Amino acid sequence: MAQQATPVRTARLGRTLGSEPAAVSGVVLLLPAGEEVSTRRPSPMVAAASVRGLGRRLARAGHEHGLATHVVHYRYRGWNGSEAHLARDAAWAADEAVRRYGDVPVCLVGLGMGGRAALRAGGHEAVSSVVALAPWLPGEDVAAPPEPVKQLVGRRVLVVHGTHDARTDPELSFRLAARAKKANREVCRFEVHADGHGLSQYRDEVLALAEDFVMGALFGRALSRPVRDALAAPPPLGLRMPLAAGFGRSLRR
Repeated sequence: MAQQATPVRTARLGRTLGSEPAAVSGVVLLLPAGEEVSTRRPSPMVAAASVRGLGRRLARAGHEHGLATHVVHYRYRGWNGSEAHLARDAAWAADEAVRRYGDVPVCLVGLGMGGRAALRAGGHEAVSSVVALAPWLPGEDVAAPPEPVKQLVGRRVLVVHGTHDARTDPELSFRLAARAKKANREVCRFEVHADGHGLSQYRDEVLALAEDFVMGALFGRALSRPVRDALAAPPPLGLRMPLAAGFGRSLRR
């Protein structure tokens, strides 16, 4: 009896969060957290839970502008070394957004290992902006090439990291942002004082910051003064910008 072939795993986009706009003019692709090494299939519900709150907020804010927001469901839980599975799935998702919606700008928004995927896949021709929240980045190794940043040239980039993050090193995201800033001035990084990996202590402020940045990057909405200052400031000032308590309360909704 012939042995059945193992089905090929494929990434996919989740349903549009919120109500689907009549005409799409911008796309947010949400990249959940992952693991360093794992070939197990992710649980769609667990993976999406970490980014769904942010996704719904962005969907509400961008609906009138024609924003479609999707969670990316990976093939594997892990990055898996040189395979870089999560980054490849992020690039596939950008391709899929173009196939569905045409020539519209795409923003990659990633958390943890998904933040690394967003940064790595940021060179996709459809991607205009990247948001990396508490990104997992590899430690510096003299025997391995550094994490690439040249693909981010021409993109607007926001990195957000808690100063007390015990799971992903905030110093590594600062160093990557500093290298990226040398090639691309449109890079900023905010530090959330005393917050951990989940950025839960200042959750409202982090969500407001992400909304402010994404709406400006995709649709040209005026950025808040702190974001403008962070983008304009030379390193290290614009890469260690403190996220103020209460950020977003006075922003235009």
